[in-house]
Amino acid sequence: MANVSSSPPTPAHGRQPRIGILFTNLGTPDEPTTSAVRRYLAEFLSDRRVVEIPPLLWKLILHGIILRTRPAKSAKKYATVWTPEGSPLLVWTNRQAQYLRGYLGEQLKAMGLPSDLVKIEVGMRYGNPSIASAWEKLKSQNCDRLLVLPMYPQYAGSTTATACDVVFDLMKRERFQPAVRTIQSWHDDPNYIDALAKHVSAYWQKHGRPDKFMMSFHGVPKFTLMKGDPYHCMCQKTSRLLAEALGLKADQWVHTFQSRFGRAEWLKPYTDDMLKSLPTQGVKKLDVICPGFPADCLETLEEMAEEGKETFLHAGGSEYRYIPALNDNPLLIKALGALAMRNLQGWLNAPPTAAELEQQSTRAKSLGAVN
Repeated sequence: MANVSSSPPTPAHGRQPRIGILFTNLGTPDEPTTSAVRRYLAEFLSDRRVVEIPPLLWKLILHGIILRTRPAKSAKKYATVWTPEGSPLLVWTNRQAQYLRGYLGEQLKAMGLPSDLVKIEVGMRYGNPSIASAWEKLKSQNCDRLLVLPMYPQYAGSTTATACDVVFDLMKRERFQPAVRTIQSWHDDPNYIDALAKHVSAYWQKHGRPDKFMMSFHGVPKFTLMKGDPYHCMCQKTSRLLAEALGLKADQWVHTFQSRFGRAEWLKPYTDDMLKSLPTQGVKKLDVICPGFPADCLETLEEMAEEGKETFLHAGGSEYRYIPALNDNPLLIKALGALAMRNLQGWLNAPPTAAELEQQSTRAKSLGAVN
């Protein structure tokens, strides 16, 4: 029998039910060292949602080869993007959550609701702060309603689903479970597309337009598409909508997938192959953005901004520019705020008046007398 979690929320007797938002992202090592990266990769690559190779075979590969060789190489890469505040992914995710708290507080006040009605905590799927620690914080604040907001615009089994798995596993331990809602995806959210388009347009107004515009997404093995994962289609739609919002013609942009790992076939076209071939097609100036990453991280800052540039220039390109993620752009915060408010419909009720509380008390007493 599962252990029941301690310190359950206090039931909402005569008070407005409090809402918690679990603001979750992939995760990051605690520091850019070999040992910290090894701990992080061991957790990340042990997830059956991430690696679907037969468990026994994968365990031998993971512990016999990968965790012996990859952590040191990855730690060097993390060191190139690490900031004085820590991991860029965690820094930006914390900042996004902080600004979202302020935005939602103002929205609630305008509705005549307490500005602290909604609580937000950051929880990473792998590493720290964990999803479990975020839930404990929300629970300690008497959150009896929970909205899971994964910072993955495009749904994938290896990202959104595995984060929700952790949440649902945590709920198994709760005697007094909260009402739970999850946001599946927001790849085609009009506010998100608008934020991306205005972000890119502002960049082009300042730096000029390129010969070609590349939208690069994190790759996944092709067999996930064959098994029904909608990630590929959602990425395609995000690219199409962003291109339309920017007024681009079909020959002015390209859609690719990065971050391949292993020998299996992944979603195509591959970003690195495209970076090598574009200069041979006459593309000398290239701008790149990663619309699947709302916050800059290792995959954007090291893989795309640094390695991607080296690949393109070495292949004959003359100018390569990585357009940063939205990070703490107010347009992203507004988009996330609107997304949260839509998914909180029915939960944002005005607190009961004194008269209503008195009526509830009287009704409860009369029912007690009848029983």
